[in-house]
Amino acid sequence: MTALHFADALLPGGWAKGVTIHTSSDGLIKSVDTDQQGGSGVAIPGVPNCHSHAFQRAMAGLTERAGPTDDNFWTWRELMYRFAGRIGPDELESIAAQLYVEMLKGGYTSVAEFHYLHHGPKGEPYADRAELSNRIIAAAQAVGIALTHLPVLYRYGGFGEAAPSDGQARFINAADGFLEIVGALHDQHRGSANVRIGIAPHSLRAVSQSLLQEVLAAFDEIDKTAPIHIHIAEQTSEVEDCLISCGARPIAWLMDHFDVGDRWCLIHATHMDDREVTALANSGAVAGICPTTEANLGDGLFPARAFFDQNGKFAIGSDSNVALNAAEELRLLEYGQRLIHHGRNILADGPSASTGAGLYDRATKGGAQALGQKTGKIAPGYRADIAVLDPGHPSLIGREGDAILDSWIFASMGNPIRHVYVGGRQVISDGRHEQEEKIALNFKSAIKRLT
Repeated sequence: MTALHFADALLPGGWAKGVTIHTSSDGLIKSVDTDQQGGSGVAIPGVPNCHSHAFQRAMAGLTERAGPTDDNFWTWRELMYRFAGRIGPDELESIAAQLYVEMLKGGYTSVAEFHYLHHGPKGEPYADRAELSNRIIAAAQAVGIALTHLPVLYRYGGFGEAAPSDGQARFINAADGFLEIVGALHDQHRGSANVRIGIAPHSLRAVSQSLLQEVLAAFDEIDKTAPIHIHIAEQTSEVEDCLISCGARPIAWLMDHFDVGDRWCLIHATHMDDREVTALANSGAVAGICPTTEANLGDGLFPARAFFDQNGKFAIGSDSNVALNAAEELRLLEYGQRLIHHGRNILADGPSASTGAGLYDRATKGGAQALGQKTGKIAPGYRADIAVLDPGHPSLIGREGDAILDSWIFASMGNPIRHVYVGGRQVISDGRHEQEEKIALNFKSAIKRLT
């Protein structure tokens, strides 16, 4: 058993001083003692990142130049396809490793990787169909971040079972090929402390009802508790196309045709009507909100206040990885609502409640559910996934209790995260990862080859 000592810690019952956390070799917390002597830093639960496309880290910043016509999500997507077509296994592993180091530094201790880059550049399967998934998992294990890996089911190019485009060739699988990937990964990582395997039907436009029914039934035979994530209602044109093709809005259609419950995470869910807000909140599923990417792509703003008013569950994700800081995502989520509603502290849980603490609590709980990981709390039986804030950082000096989270989320200049633990293992020490230089060199070489 290992003992970790902190001056302050955020526990399920509130803030405590002189906290000692005892962890076991399986990475779980065995016991938590308070009012102990010694210790430094402010320990908080690490944030689960509910949505990431690792390879897009390599193209971050390369799409911020106006095109010949109006730019939108769909023009960005064509650029993304061209970039994805260049990436090989070695490049993907190097990019993912760099990304995961940066995530750890930003307060994320676990990540759901929504992985749709499966095949070679022209769509030809690798000898091992799970080759690129294995590279993502290898990167996560080398860096030390906990991973929920979500191979993506992607079969069609659009609603109505449209043929895929050339740019989508690397993503495409029929049910048998997809289940071969998922089954192999599940067998390989069954019982793993830091790897969980789920699935991700890409979107309603990329699968058919019958295909999704077939895959979900087969996946339940593999693991009926594993997470299921799906992109949905990200763009207004997606909603319009779904209405034409399916006769219903995306979230309404999904709820009416599938048993959407607490295994599910609906990524974005940006464009909902009142009925869909209520249905999603009542389902027990998690809304996976990615504020920075949704702003970057011009998606729109999630109806957070209405959703929160109905006790909806949410998690945050870094998605296209143009930003990698958990506090930034929570800040932008709240600020977007302030701009819509022309007020302040819109997402606070009630009068005199801390907005930062409320958002943090919801994000860690919802993220743990979305990832299917026992994380998000500093308590016995939970993973020892912990971020340690530096109380001497200028943004946190003189702060106590919930004001620590408010100041970190809404007023931090620079990064006050000093140490990070995943499963009780220290992976960031004084702001650095032990393999940081090697990982950065590999990333640099990969970027040179790609650009």
